[in-house]
Amino acid sequence: MGPLSGVRVLEFEAIGPGPFAGMLLADMGADVLVIDRPASSDLGLKRERWYDVMMRGKRSVTLDLKSPSAKTAALDLVGRADALIEGFRPGVMERLGLGPDVALARNPKLVYGRMTGWGQDGPLAPRAGHDINYIALAGVLNAFGRRGEPPVPPLNLVGDFGGGGMLLGFGVACALVEASRSGKGQVIDAAMVDGASLLAAMFSGFLASKSWSEERGTNILDTGAPWYDVYETATASSSPSAP
Repeated sequence: MGPLSGVRVLEFEAIGPGPFAGMLLADMGADVLVIDRPASSDLGLKRERWYDVMMRGKRSVTLDLKSPSAKTAALDLVGRADALIEGFRPGVMERLGLGPDVALARNPKLVYGRMTGWGQDGPLAPRAGHDINYIALAGVLNAFGRRGEPPVPPLNLVGDFGGGGMLLGFGVACALVEASRSGKGQVIDAAMVDGASLLAAMFSGFLASKSWSEERGTNILDTGAPWYDVYETATASSSPSAP
């Protein structure tokens, strides 16, 4: 059944780290209901739902959140949920009438999970961004690559999925435990720029102790050591034919 069996999660449709966090919760047994938008918001990246592995274990319903009746339906779902996940830019949920203040007034025990790149406030909060921007500003992108060569983006694993979705899922799970004890919900604000920095905690410690160089490709774990690199192997020979 999973440790989160019986936990009801409301996930507002997004791409990347938000659905990944929802998938983690669903994998642990949570009942995750995705609120889809009538129009595609996938930036051309989404495949048909039966190919989208991050939809596994979830259900979905389509609501036009700009419609008063759909907003009423969404608020009803919020009132019955244990947790909510949204990955819009700051202020979008508030403009839809579904922000944390409204949601927690309807359901004081709700765990309200938010996913952004830059956080809810600050000079970069309203700016668009992508995984590579977040990990660059966090100082993490600089570490990926070989000596004397430009940095190499590590797919979108460090910002979107590791620093974003994984951190959001962990925060929501922790808040659910706390809410079960206190009866009070809270807002989980996961920013990918912060999460990317957190993933680099060990290397920040290495830098502080002067046991790591900021020159990429010169350290023990970044291809600077001969035993921590990638090498071409010999091609396996075919078995000799029988006489």
